[in-house]
Amino acid sequence: MAMFSQIKDWYHRNFSDPQVVILALWLLFGVVVIMAFGRMLAPVFASIVVAYLLEGLVGRLERLGMPRMLAVSVVFSAFMAALIVVFFGITPMIIRQVIDAAREFPGYIGQIQQFVLQLPDRYPQIVGEGQVNDILESIRRYIGDQSSKVVSPSGLPSGLMYLIGLVVFLVLMPILVFFFLKDKRQILAWFGRYLPRNRALTMRVWSEVDAQIGNYIRGKVLEILIVWIVTFTTFSLLDLPFAMLISMIVGFSVLIPYIGAAIVTIPVAIVAFIEFGFTADFAWVMAAYAIIQMLDGNVLVPVLFSEVVSLHPVAIIIAVLVFGGIWGFWGVFFAIPLATLVNAVLRAWPRQEAEADAVAGDGQP
Repeated sequence: MAMFSQIKDWYHRNFSDPQVVILALWLLFGVVVIMAFGRMLAPVFASIVVAYLLEGLVGRLERLGMPRMLAVSVVFSAFMAALIVVFFGITPMIIRQVIDAAREFPGYIGQIQQFVLQLPDRYPQIVGEGQVNDILESIRRYIGDQSSKVVSPSGLPSGLMYLIGLVVFLVLMPILVFFFLKDKRQILAWFGRYLPRNRALTMRVWSEVDAQIGNYIRGKVLEILIVWIVTFTTFSLLDLPFAMLISMIVGFSVLIPYIGAAIVTIPVAIVAFIEFGFTADFAWVMAAYAIIQMLDGNVLVPVLFSEVVSLHPVAIIIAVLVFGGIWGFWGVFFAIPLATLVNAVLRAWPRQEAEADAVAGDGQP
């Protein structure tokens, strides 16, 4: 009975305000829609993200006096031109480098095994033959597992369905992006007719999160492009193989703060070691990579994300792990905006006890 009374008190303390109930229902509705229809509506969600990203450019052109339809046409044309360049210019280069890397993979594994076999002779006090055999067995087991997955009969249908889904995605997304930009006001007005009138708290949370999410998405996309281009230019000048493929991985590694840079260091070091060995060229590659990561963390990120609410590194890592585990790539990409949303909801959530204390404090002489 006492527990029931405590639960009842907690409910009245946190959900007595109708606006709080509306906010909680909207959050629950959003989670249910994403969990239930996430894969089915992936092109729609991706188009909303892209349209949200391009809306900033459309708004700037409108503030300069350009009619919205003309601004949408200009921004959408630039977006399609960039998409064509990526699809027909950069993507074939990446595919070729992936094929070349797969062709060179057995040779790389052989060089790694040869290097591991030499460790007992070079460092007999640190590495023993038993440890070397364990390492080689782990490498062989990993290669065998990955090879079986690639050549398995079930891999062909799934790969074919993925290709069909990708084609549908690429066809639908530009169409949806155009209409989301063109008819933004009509779509929002249509949704507004079905929203409850008592939604001030929900709108307050959204207005706070809206700026943070917009700044984050635009800043993160720009950060990926800058890191990708700078890394590709640097690695090309240093004659590192697979420069486009590796620089793309380095660029997307910024999606996972703190962890991504550490993980991507491994393939960069392996390719540089196999190509150059322990030479001055290897040192130049690793030094250049370290400088890029240092400039990204200490110069680029503060400039691009100066208006984004600062979150504690522990909160960011937990958000990446939690949302990445739930929604995969998109969960990782939106980990910080989602953490910002949670933070905004917690700060905006009414607390009757705090308000009562404040009133009592004001009433004191």
